[in-house]
Amino acid sequence: MRKLFLTTLLVGCCAFVASPCTNLLVGKKASVDGSTLISYAADSYGLYGELYHWPAQQYRPGEQLDVYEWDTGKYLGKIPQVLQTYNVVGNMNEHQLAIGETTFGGRSELIDSTGIMDYGSLIYITLQRARNAREAIRVMTELVTEHGYYSSGESFSIADPNEVWVMEMIGKGAGNKGAVWVAVRIPDDCVSAHANQARIQQFRLNDPENCLYSSDVISFAREKGYFSGKDADFSFAQAYAPIDFGALRFCEARVWSFFNKVNSEMGQYISYAQGRSTDPMPLYIQPDRKLSAQDIHEMMRDHYEGTELDWRFDVGAGPFHSPYRWSPLTFEVDSVEYCNERPIATQQTGFSFVAQMRSWLPNAIGGILWFGVDDAAQTVYYPIYCGHTEVPHEMAPGNGDLLNFSWTSAFWIHNWVSNMVYTRYSDMSIDMKKVQARLEEQFRTAQPAVEQQVLALYAKSQPEAIHYLTQYSNKLVREGVAEWKKLGEYLMVKYIDGVIKKEENGQFKRNEHGQPAFPSRPGYSNEYYRKIVDQTGDKYKVQPVEK
Repeated sequence: MRKLFLTTLLVGCCAFVASPCTNLLVGKKASVDGSTLISYAADSYGLYGELYHWPAQQYRPGEQLDVYEWDTGKYLGKIPQVLQTYNVVGNMNEHQLAIGETTFGGRSELIDSTGIMDYGSLIYITLQRARNAREAIRVMTELVTEHGYYSSGESFSIADPNEVWVMEMIGKGAGNKGAVWVAVRIPDDCVSAHANQARIQQFRLNDPENCLYSSDVISFAREKGYFSGKDADFSFAQAYAPIDFGALRFCEARVWSFFNKVNSEMGQYISYAQGRSTDPMPLYIQPDRKLSAQDIHEMMRDHYEGTELDWRFDVGAGPFHSPYRWSPLTFEVDSVEYCNERPIATQQTGFSFVAQMRSWLPNAIGGILWFGVDDAAQTVYYPIYCGHTEVPHEMAPGNGDLLNFSWTSAFWIHNWVSNMVYTRYSDMSIDMKKVQARLEEQFRTAQPAVEQQVLALYAKSQPEAIHYLTQYSNKLVREGVAEWKKLGEYLMVKYIDGVIKKEENGQFKRNEHGQPAFPSRPGYSNEYYRKIVDQTGDKYKVQPVEK
């Protein structure tokens, strides 16, 4: 692989810093159309949102691959290159194999600083080498066994058109090459999730169809003093990632919020999500209804609305009911530590996706990476097909970076709009969601006819069909980013200086002389004014002037 592999992938996810990243998983019998689905939000203040691409290539025997750490770009070493690699766009390859991750950290003494395979390299190298989920598990585990595992504990979502798996892995410490791991297949009629805390508790020891694990996953825990019971009682999560308040409130709470939306019985775990109990949730559950890719789009936009963790109405939400707080996650007042909530949707997301794999279609048409940049709640999910051969300029590596703004970069345009919306959330988010919903509805409405046309073309020429889909998706991105820029201009005009321009028939209103109508000056809500009075007393009270 070229050095581009990690020079453009700068900073990933680290549970020790900000408890980032969320994955939601859906089995094929739990989806409305038989798709398998996984989602991923790459949440980091140091990650630039862009769409990666590695074309399929052939290599000569004996060629080596340089490996760079995804988080930092640090050179880790060389491994043998394979003779043939597959086309990869984002986190999906041409065979409809998709992989996501969340970092759980776990026991710090198990990090091996001499390993070559970090978690990011493991994902993107595997996508270039594996054709399905089981093969991906084999490739990933063989790579760390042979070359060592550099990162801390990771949960991986691994899915193809027929199977969805969760694999959890952690190293063995310096001087002990390899990793201990367990992979559990999510039943077809179930959903699962993970969010920076190890979730696999007890697992089946004699069911290779649904559970795979390293031969020493239990014996190593015994050797290290992490576990002393019967094999049948062994919990990977309890042994390798002991739970604490942060793991519950910042991580498991996100899993709970997803489960709570799809299963009416999950309300019983609210105390667990709040960090007040430790009885774990199941790894997977059956949803009350079947879910679509659009459902997962919306669930990636969750801020705990309507639950006990909803934080839009306390003083921290400000006058416009913001579901956001600036970092860090915890703060102290009079030596007492307090926390902010950590919902699925967050401002520091670099990119996110919902991967949709459809077994009844040719791979090039069946695999869609619904891809967006910046905050998942304020992104647009564009359909990027897994045979994609050319990255749209608006999402291409090198079009801007974290230190250089670009007016043609999807990441920067979305961040520009988001950072306006954050300041007046309850008002501006309504305008933002209208454009978001309109664009995504256009994509969904056009999809059946586009795919029918491409299927006919595919029967005649697979390369032409793939080229058509590539250009189709790139056009959607180009036009969508232009629409988002118009949204930013609209928000600037409508809400400038704290007022609200009046509108009529979709246009800003003018008076009888053709001049802009005088704007509304709504100020704040009575509720917010009352909070000011409660805090300041008579400081701002209008008093009669003594003469």
